[in-house]
Amino acid sequence: MASLPEPEPLLALVEALRRLPGVGVRSARRMAYHLMQYDVAGAERLASALAGAVSGLRHCARCNGFTEDEVCATCLNPKRDPSQLCIVETPADQNVIESSHGYRGLYYVLMGRLAPLEGIGPRELGFERVLARATDGVVQEVILATNFTAEGETTAHYLAEALRAQGLAVSRLARGVPAGGELEYVDAGTIAWALMERRST
Repeated sequence: MASLPEPEPLLALVEALRRLPGVGVRSARRMAYHLMQYDVAGAERLASALAGAVSGLRHCARCNGFTEDEVCATCLNPKRDPSQLCIVETPADQNVIESSHGYRGLYYVLMGRLAPLEGIGPRELGFERVLARATDGVVQEVILATNFTAEGETTAHYLAEALRAQGLAVSRLARGVPAGGELEYVDAGTIAWALMERRST
């Protein structure tokens, strides 16, 4: 049995929702129908918030994260330690590190990671800006906090070599057993890294 033809605005909404990560056609259609059937006010609020974010947000001139102003509040905070620069892949990664309350330095947000098969190289990520930021004469240590994926490791390796060539101290976010974790439930790869990166007590 043929499915009913859908109005063009509804099809456009479904296609727009499909751009979200992890959202397929069925999930996008379910969200679109829910918004238009049960929550039109929510749909209007979502549309307004998206329009406001697109028009009102820009990249911070110093850290490349999202901000409304030329320089974000974190970069302008005099209580932050300007000698430490933590490089992350995304603003979401930065938020996770901030929520730990264990880091008081500054950041640089790559807005991606090296992925040669997808055509994303150092030029696409603006590595010249990263190096310029890290070699401002104030930064003493760069902490590479890219993800522990193949692409994240490649990105960290590339940056580490470039930064060390500039005479900077470079460290990598440690990997290991999570706090409260029981060894029998931790995967073998994590255990292997924890053993390699062990330290004396």
